[in-house]
Amino acid sequence: MNNVAPTVSVIKMYAAREEIYPRAAKGRYATLRWVCVWLTQLVFYGLPWLNWNGRQAVLFDLAARKFYIFGIVLWPQDFIYLAALLIVCAYALFLITAVAGRVWCGFACPQTVYTEIFMWIERRIEGARSARMRLDRQPWSFGKLAKKTAKHAVWGAVALWTGISFVGYFTPVHALLREVVGITLGPWEWFWILFYGLATYGNAGWMREQVCKYMCPYARFQSSMFDKDSLIITYDKARGEPRGAHGKNDDAAAKPLGDCIDCSLCVQVCPTGIDIREGLQYECIGCAACVDACNVVMQKINAPLGLIRYSTEHALTNGLSPKQIRQRVFRPRVLLYIGVLVLIVSAFFGTLLTRTPLKLDVIRDRGAMGREVEDGMIENVYRLQIMNTAETPHRYKITVSGIDTIALVTPDEVSLAGTEARAVPVRVRVASGKGHAGSNKIEFELRALDDLHFHVEEKAVFFVPRDAAHESEDPRKHQQQ
Repeated sequence: MNNVAPTVSVIKMYAAREEIYPRAAKGRYATLRWVCVWLTQLVFYGLPWLNWNGRQAVLFDLAARKFYIFGIVLWPQDFIYLAALLIVCAYALFLITAVAGRVWCGFACPQTVYTEIFMWIERRIEGARSARMRLDRQPWSFGKLAKKTAKHAVWGAVALWTGISFVGYFTPVHALLREVVGITLGPWEWFWILFYGLATYGNAGWMREQVCKYMCPYARFQSSMFDKDSLIITYDKARGEPRGAHGKNDDAAAKPLGDCIDCSLCVQVCPTGIDIREGLQYECIGCAACVDACNVVMQKINAPLGLIRYSTEHALTNGLSPKQIRQRVFRPRVLLYIGVLVLIVSAFFGTLLTRTPLKLDVIRDRGAMGREVEDGMIENVYRLQIMNTAETPHRYKITVSGIDTIALVTPDEVSLAGTEARAVPVRVRVASGKGHAGSNKIEFELRALDDLHFHVEEKAVFFVPRDAAHESEDPRKHQQQ
């Protein structure tokens, strides 16, 4: 018997990541992408510094449980508006995807935006695509170390400022900046600045396309929202194949090739490293960088633009014109999304703009269910939780109804400053013989004296002890008789 050592084979379940060096693209879609970068970052970085009525315009003050959005002040009880906003965003994403594919991913997604910023910094410091590839292949030297250190230092500064801006939505940004300069931040502020900063640094600087390919769930279920009339990045195989190198002065009859010269620029500019000529792939984020690169080549060889373009499967199959593509946009699926979205947005803004900036909660003192006081009157004690959600002070009048002779024996007026919440104890009495034994339904009303449109009602119960109720006044006994 031969003593032959068994052969051990290693099967790798995951392929090692291949470094992608995206080439800079120039064209109208690249310009549009940078317009989106500027707009989104002006909003993100700039909103915390805007003032409104002497305060930060957008501030989610978790400690005070108040959320300021320009002239609107929301409280935890207004959580329904956040849920509605998330539903609006979801339906808007469904609508955009059904019409134009992953255009959100390619132009406005935070991952795309920050990756674009970080790649711009990388090009400024390390050079163009070929220079970066040479630099990474070179052994470590002082020059290489200096470039890498400078790049990561700038990345870290951008990421840190991004984390500070993020926390500035929850802590007043002026006070936050003073704490950052004085290194007097609290533990939670330190945590969230570093967490969000490291997430930005890691996702945009290191992981890049891996976030879109493996971490983002949208890439996995996007196909369920596509149909044959959704705009996607397409390669016109009928026009481009067979591929081959040729110049603008070549004789087309002598060398019957397609318009694709197989320059691979469409692959070099792709941030996820795919070849769009192989058809639609889930890694494609719809950034149209390959469209810009291909159009530049088509101009150089005097070929029509649009070998790679935004189009639809139906358009490629049936040779539809741009006008016919636009006519197929408003199909039943899209109309359904638009209808639902319009209804939700209308209900959201309608309720938000017409809501009464006043909230009232009534809590009955359960320690004293009901007691008999002087003159045989029955008294219940309540705590009214009043919230003035407006930013202007108001004076309110408290009234109660529901039982004959019911009245307040405590002051019936209260003043609240803007965005103030206060617990107001009140005592309510009913004359002897009024109401029946047990719980009686009553209603508190709170009305602003300086604006009669500001009023709110809240139901409660008034408890009458059984031994204090006069049976002659009990309506149930009258019915029995």
